[in-house]
Amino acid sequence: MRIALGQINPTVGDLAGNIALCTRFARDAAARGAELLVFPELCITGYPPRDLVEKRTFIPQSEAALHRLAAATADLPLAIVAGYVGRSQVTTGKQATNSAALIKNGKILFRQTKMLLPTYDVFDEARNFVPGAGQSLLTLDGRSVALTICEDAWNDKGFWPHRLYELDPVDELMKLGGSLLLSINASPFHLGKREMRQDMFRALGRRHNAPVVMVNQVGGNDQVVFDGSSFVMNARGEVIASAASFREDLVIADIETGVGDLRADLPDENDAVYEALVLGTRDYIQKCGFSKVLIGLSGGIDSSLVAVIAVDAVGRENVHGVAMPGPYSSEHSVTDARAMAEKLGIQFDIISITPAYEEMRRTLAPVFAGRPEDVTEENLQARLRGMTLMSLSNKLGALVLTTGNKSEIAVGYCTLYGDMCGGLAVISDVPKTLVYELSRIGSERRRSGGEHAADAEGAIPESVFEKPPSAELRPDQKDSDSLPPYDVLDNILRLYVEEFHSAKEIATELQLSEELVRGVTLKVDRNEYKRQQAAPGLKVTTKAFGIGRRFPIAQRYFENE
Repeated sequence: MRIALGQINPTVGDLAGNIALCTRFARDAAARGAELLVFPELCITGYPPRDLVEKRTFIPQSEAALHRLAAATADLPLAIVAGYVGRSQVTTGKQATNSAALIKNGKILFRQTKMLLPTYDVFDEARNFVPGAGQSLLTLDGRSVALTICEDAWNDKGFWPHRLYELDPVDELMKLGGSLLLSINASPFHLGKREMRQDMFRALGRRHNAPVVMVNQVGGNDQVVFDGSSFVMNARGEVIASAASFREDLVIADIETGVGDLRADLPDENDAVYEALVLGTRDYIQKCGFSKVLIGLSGGIDSSLVAVIAVDAVGRENVHGVAMPGPYSSEHSVTDARAMAEKLGIQFDIISITPAYEEMRRTLAPVFAGRPEDVTEENLQARLRGMTLMSLSNKLGALVLTTGNKSEIAVGYCTLYGDMCGGLAVISDVPKTLVYELSRIGSERRRSGGEHAADAEGAIPESVFEKPPSAELRPDQKDSDSLPPYDVLDNILRLYVEEFHSAKEIATELQLSEELVRGVTLKVDRNEYKRQQAAPGLKVTTKAFGIGRRFPIAQRYFENE
């Protein structure tokens, strides 16, 4: 059996566009001799559709789109598996189902409904879908196929030390006589996910002594980025076909001969994170209807990284950098920002906030009389910069990209309605230490004028890497005045935010003072109100701030241990 993996980038809710995309891939697959083409989970509606499924028209339109795909591919000599939102046959409870269908010769021959509905991290499927009551084997060209939808295959007792569900759909289907596991997925990316995904399916295939076909969505939808990285494994767990990461792809594998297309991958995880940020940024901008972006360029490492990502995402002609020096800005900040803008070939403007800052000081002076200067005056500068960028955004129709990293956002080292202003927080899930590593990658990939000559200087000036981080909101200010060294801070945050360790456990594990650790964790807890007002960010770690981390703002829970 020649199986084609249709790794596509659907847009949530764009049923007509997604059907056109599927049809184009189907014709390409047929031309290459494929007998079966498999698309990702909910490829017709895009994933995740979230509360769109609550609209009365959504389910019937999804079903109608499935029939349109069947009609559009009726003349092709291959079968197609496609994911869609269906209607439950149960009269009580939720009405929508996360389903897949097999279509051939213009007809719908088989349907399967997802049974395990994840409700952790970025997933909340039980909010919108009703689980399937049971599943059946699909018979295709004399072969019994276990067709599963994402989470249904992610509960193998031989791989996970702690399972989330009692039911194991794969186990049940293979006991019925399944000889091939076919899993359609919308599995988001995070650091280490691609290797873990292969390890899991390898263990699954070996346990059931069956080949495995895993097709995954690619592209960015809001805060989640899907890496694709689809593959086919033989029963020994050897990869016989693989799709590229972070781009659409069509690969074909022959299950009988064990031969298939093998695409070059990104072995370095930091390269993968960079590509995820580029893809997520591009799709967020374009799927939201924008083409141009604005970035406040401070001459620091964070805004420099966002700038190179933006250029790789939408092209230098669509990126506009703005330096906004204030009363405490150093000369090298503007110099470095200008130098990088010239290397990248982006539009660059300088708008001083000093006159506006001085005028606001005079305006507020009568009310502030008798009170010492404090963080208020610092925040005023950040908010004037935010107002400047948002004004330009309105006038130019460009989306503002914020430049705060995960370390700063975690501890509240950011200003509401200031540097947090914008439409997308590109690096809000990137710890400061990783910012430097990704900046090296981006600087070397995107050289001056878009050239890639090995002897050319990187896009980010070396001085940006060398100078100590600073918000420059008061004389000689350094981040280290308020925060522990970033290598220390990031380790604390990783254990607290991503692994949910207590302050005492972190202090013991990292051999740090408990007072230092508790100071950091207290900052994290107290700044939840800021993060819930922040622009959406792109998830690249196991636990990002946003839809996958839902803590109350008004709460007084304190860990005693």
